[in-house]
Amino acid sequence: MNTKLNNIYNILEDIQYGYIYDGVDISDDQYKFGNYYRLLDPNDLLNIKYGVCWDQVELERKLFDDNNIVYKSYFIYLNDHDGLPSHTFMVIKDNDEYIWFEHSWYDYKGIHKYNSLDELFEDVINKFIKSHEGIKFDELLLYEYDKPKYGITCEEFYNYLETQKKVLERKY
Repeated sequence: MNTKLNNIYNILEDIQYGYIYDGVDISDDQYKFGNYYRLLDPNDLLNIKYGVCWDQVELERKLFDDNNIVYKSYFIYLNDHDGLPSHTFMVIKDNDEYIWFEHSWYDYKGIHKYNSLDELFEDVINKFIKSHEGIKFDELLLYEYDKPKYGITCEEFYNYLETQKKVLERKY
């Protein structure tokens, strides 16, 4: 399993974080991203070589499927009633270990191993909240989700995720 995961990770190393629209990376422009983003097909991402976590998870999904790796995809977000900071990530269970496969979140890139799914979730949640210090939010949500339709907008992506399995909801 480790060799397969390392090979997939190496494929992802050619992908940069961002979303290109009209020749410009708009991933940090909340207004433009919200209006122009469309979830990339994994093959398009391999050609463009730029994608946000949502796009990169879909490429990971394809690569995991191609390598017969069983996984689950997760979406975490802070409800700040404005920008809705979010992140998507993959989890693999290998024997008695849970693996957080992370490529798009620069500070935590890598293949991280845990003894339990709860331990993995707590680590991701704590890192996610810490990375958004200064943002006022009243709720954290975590969803497990299946493959969405490619080409959907930000709003359609959030709406889709709310139809998926809610794993955790915390009020603050």
